[in-house]
Amino acid sequence: MAKKKGGLTVTKVWELCEPIVKDFGLSLWDVRYVKEGADWFLRVYIDKPDGIDITDCENVSRAIDKPLDELDPIESAYCLEVCSPGLERELVRDEHFMQFIGADIKVKMLRPIEGIGREFGGVLDAYDNGKVTISDHDGENHITINKKDASWIKLDDFDM
Repeated sequence: MAKKKGGLTVTKVWELCEPIVKDFGLSLWDVRYVKEGADWFLRVYIDKPDGIDITDCENVSRAIDKPLDELDPIESAYCLEVCSPGLERELVRDEHFMQFIGADIKVKMLRPIEGIGREFGGVLDAYDNGKVTISDHDGENHITINKKDASWIKLDDFDM
């Protein structure tokens, strides 16, 4: 869960939504509270192994709408969106990294790494306590970065 993007609000929404999402046989991928232009969005990302469809999004949206209104974690007006994390999904939680060891990823660092740059790709080799090990596709060169030093780490060419 992206606590840095919405803080306590995101934590409260996560705690409310997770059991509801699980009741539908889905997993809660992430929760984001973000501003785009003049509008605020509460985005609840859901997933399941064989992918989700619009019906899954509709069902979860309907199921969390009333409890969200009752909890009232957000004082201002916002738009609720229930959606898929997408094909190039951002790896956020520890479980995401563990699940996709061996997958192609792309990384955008907060600051450039000497000799590599700010954006690069590779294979997710290992993950341990916030440390991400990435190799080139030949497996010859490895780099370990702190997850917190990356703007984002996403799956590249995701194939379920």
